[in-house]
Amino acid sequence: MSTDIELCKRFINIADERLGASALFATDDFFAPKERMLKPTEPMWREGVYDDHGKWMDGWESRRRRDQAHDYCIVQLAAPATLAALDIDTRHFTGNYPPLASVQACRTEHPPDLNTDWTVLLPQTALAGNQHNVFALPSPGVWTHLKLNIFPDGGVARFRAYGRIVFDWTAPTVDSAPIDLAAALHGGRALACSDEHYGSMHNVLLPGRATSMADGWETRRRREPGFDWLILQLGHSGRIHHIDIDTAHFKGNFPHQVSIQGALLQEEFDAHAVMQSMYWAPLLEPQLLNPDREHRFQSALHDFGPISHLRINIHPDGGVSRIRVFGHPHGP
Repeated sequence: MSTDIELCKRFINIADERLGASALFATDDFFAPKERMLKPTEPMWREGVYDDHGKWMDGWESRRRRDQAHDYCIVQLAAPATLAALDIDTRHFTGNYPPLASVQACRTEHPPDLNTDWTVLLPQTALAGNQHNVFALPSPGVWTHLKLNIFPDGGVARFRAYGRIVFDWTAPTVDSAPIDLAAALHGGRALACSDEHYGSMHNVLLPGRATSMADGWETRRRREPGFDWLILQLGHSGRIHHIDIDTAHFKGNFPHQVSIQGALLQEEFDAHAVMQSMYWAPLLEPQLLNPDREHRFQSALHDFGPISHLRINIHPDGGVSRIRVFGHPHGP
């Protein structure tokens, strides 16, 4: 299980409501609405809290079935994506979790209907209660919708689909104004970081401004020499026009300075590349940051051609809510 959890950390959750994913339909959500299953927060337990339908649960929960059918929920992913792993999280569901589940997928521009052709990603598989149930996926396909089947009924706290967004870089709008090459919805990824004690590195590429400090990337307080860093892979290599660093909500814990390095990599990123990133070319020399503010760096950027990867260095530590890397895609 720990290996599968590590697999999830390498990708973003394409079923995250913050990216635009939505629960379109559920056969039943009498006890808890389907929308809660896509929330980015960890599921919580509210001791002694009941609503008009029964015990309040942080997830999707259907009624007890008295027939031979089963419940399911259809989820629209935030964007077309390839998937590497699924997490059917049953935390806090102990006597009311589904004993079995399966997941199907499709690719369609319209909401699925009775004529939709579904592909099985995860065959009917046993679940455990009150824990993450993570499953690696071998499927190379590109999908837009998932169908979570639970047998026969019960509750799921969170449903997460980890993978890579596939963005259409041939669209006419891509050739006009600078586009955010690092945005999660454009296929950008956070690959590695020195520390993410308080906030996930993947948060910096989410759309919109952060809602709180918890919605950004924040490291622990550094007590040794050095500084923290984050490595980003752009959704498409390109020439950088300007970079925005947003410290929204970080007021007493924002980084003192930021510097940025870049590289155009031809090979797949790996642990060796993490070490090599220390020697990437400087794109931005150290610049002072301010609390709770958007910073735009343009004239101070060095131009050394197309870039596919960035290393964001924060001196010495702290929190950043969003990073935007605007530029023009280069090459195929």
